[in-house]
Amino acid sequence: MIAAGHAPFPQSLGRGPFSPMIFSIFMVIVVLREPESRILVHAARGDGVFDRQGSRKYLNSAERRAYLQAIKSEPDLARKAFCLTLFYTGCRISEALNLTAERIDLAGKAIVFETLKRRRRGYFRAVPIPGSLAALLTQMRGTMSHSGRVWDFSRATGYRLVTHYMAQARVAGGMACPKGLRHGVAVACLAQKIPLPTVQKWLGHARLETTAIYLDVSGEEERDLAKRLWAASEKS
Repeated sequence: MIAAGHAPFPQSLGRGPFSPMIFSIFMVIVVLREPESRILVHAARGDGVFDRQGSRKYLNSAERRAYLQAIKSEPDLARKAFCLTLFYTGCRISEALNLTAERIDLAGKAIVFETLKRRRRGYFRAVPIPGSLAALLTQMRGTMSHSGRVWDFSRATGYRLVTHYMAQARVAGGMACPKGLRHGVAVACLAQKIPLPTVQKWLGHARLETTAIYLDVSGEEERDLAKRLWAASEKS
C-alpha cells in the first residue's frame, strides 16, 4: 500500500530484468539531508509505535525517568543490574538473559549481545553502557561464572521484575513491559538525534526500516518538535 501523498508505483518499472531490484528500492525511500538532519523512511509494513487501539507502545521521557527512579530502590544487585541493562541498552529480555560474563566488556564499558531474532545464530552487537551500570556489573563479578549466564532466573521472572517496577513508577498500559522499555530507548535515541543506523545497530534490527518506525513519535516528543515550529513562526 502506498501512503497518501506519494506517487503510485510507475507501471513501466515493473518490466524488464531489473524490476525486482527497482521495486525493492522503491519500497523503502530514504530521504537524506532533511531539515533538522532527520531521515524519513517510508516502509511498506504495518508496524508502528501505536497498537491497534491507537495506544502508545513506548515509554515517554517522563515514564522513563520514573522507572529509573523506581529501580534505584531495588536492594538486590543482580536484579537491579538486569533492570538497568534493559533500560540503558534497549535489548530484548531474551538477549539479556542469554548474556554471559565473558561478553561484558567492563574496561570498554560495553555489553556484547547476541542478536536472537535472526534466522541464524552468531550475530553479535556491542552496545555502550554508562559508567554506573559498568560499576554495578563489576560488583556482581564475583558471583558470575566466566562462561555461565549473568542472570540465572527465568524469562517469566525477568518479565515480572520489570512490570513490578513499572507499577512502582505508576506506569500503566501496554507500554508497561520490557518491550515498552525497548521502544522507549529507541524513541529517546532519536529524540537526542542519534543517527538512525547507530540506533539500528544498538537495537539489533536487521533492516533500517524497522528502526524507522520510531520516527513516528507522539506526545511530549512530538510536541517538542511542534514547539520549535511555533517558535520559528513567531519570529518570522
